[in-house]
Amino acid sequence: MNVQLNTVSDTRKNLVVTLDKSEVETEHKAVVGEFVRQARLPGFRPGKAPLAIVLKRFAKEIAEELKQKVVTKAYQGALEKEKLEVLNVVSVEEGTIEAGLSAAITVTVDVRPEFILPDYVGLPTQVPAADPTDAEIDSVIQGLRGERADFKPTERAAAKGDYVKLSYEGSCEGKKIAEIAGDKQLYAAVPQTWEEVEGANEGIIPGLGKQISGVVKGDKRTVTISFPADFQPVPALAGKTAEYAIEIQEVRERILPELDAEFFKAHRVDDLEGLKSQIRSSLKLQKERQNRATQRNQVTQALADKVNFEPPSSLVEAETQGVLRQFIEENMRRGISAEQFEKDKKELFDGARKAAANRVKVQLILAKVAEAEKIQVTDRDIDLFIRNEAARSNRSPDKVAKDLSKNREALRSVQQSIIFDKSVDFLVSKASLSVAQS
Repeated sequence: MNVQLNTVSDTRKNLVVTLDKSEVETEHKAVVGEFVRQARLPGFRPGKAPLAIVLKRFAKEIAEELKQKVVTKAYQGALEKEKLEVLNVVSVEEGTIEAGLSAAITVTVDVRPEFILPDYVGLPTQVPAADPTDAEIDSVIQGLRGERADFKPTERAAAKGDYVKLSYEGSCEGKKIAEIAGDKQLYAAVPQTWEEVEGANEGIIPGLGKQISGVVKGDKRTVTISFPADFQPVPALAGKTAEYAIEIQEVRERILPELDAEFFKAHRVDDLEGLKSQIRSSLKLQKERQNRATQRNQVTQALADKVNFEPPSSLVEAETQGVLRQFIEENMRRGISAEQFEKDKKELFDGARKAAANRVKVQLILAKVAEAEKIQVTDRDIDLFIRNEAARSNRSPDKVAKDLSKNREALRSVQQSIIFDKSVDFLVSKASLSVAQS
């Protein structure tokens, strides 16, 4: 066997492996011998069928098995000789593989990039204080009161927090929006809808809630709405100004519940101090989780910034598809139209590829950290994953474990993910931490 190693890039190699006639013939004899032993043909006892008949009857199967055997022998022999850390097989060019002929197989592989692992102890991280402020606690209490608020009709002018029932009809550049909104007629006209006055969450028409403070029942007026340049629901309105004729049908004021025994009982506390204590604990846990996630992002990015190498392109391409699917799913949830997807296709792909390249780079560095620190996957790690996956997918743990045992690639992916998570946890445990002053 002759092996020629060609370098395409730092992470991509070509292995050109040549087997002479005798090596191919040896593999062919082994394959044919196995077929003779296993053959079940009418009129012959198992393993006793004449060679000529077996060769004719199973010619196609023998040829396929020979190809597989020769390619496997060539690949394994090349790896053993060249000592490559292969991350992915990009392509295999078999050429002609037949008994009586030499064989040349070209295998293109992406290999682990060579880099020096930088110092990863004491990476700087900074997070905001986890202790909630009095203002944050008061804001949560107001939110809880808002959830139980009552809304009563009022004749006074609408104020912040009130809800207004109104109708509207819009026009833009001399045309009724109904003519350009397509199937999004909610942006054109409605006979009635509710809008919160100066609410934190906007309704269908952007900015409408900010223009109805001070209205009273029976008011008729025209308001001007400026649509954002990136407005996706109706692209024809993006970046344009529209006029909406509105009529106020009713104003309802928000009546917040009192902080009394009934309110406290509903939240399983005895008094205001108990409620504040409960909220403080919940907010602190939430902030600590957020801070932990922030630290994980900071240490991985800090480590990536310390190392300069080009990640293997086949891994980046595979990761790009995953990132792209996430981008598309997120945008679909935001109501992005198919037309806008097509328009932003290149930008989406470029963004996904950049994110994917960074992910692959981080994963390769984390793998090296795991090797240096002897971080391994334990049975307990797998058991925890199975329990969590069972709860997430509404399957029994036994079913998850059985499915995983049948799919070696899925199991390998789970093990790799666990290694990455444990490596990041290790980095965070060794990081330096400063708390940002508010």
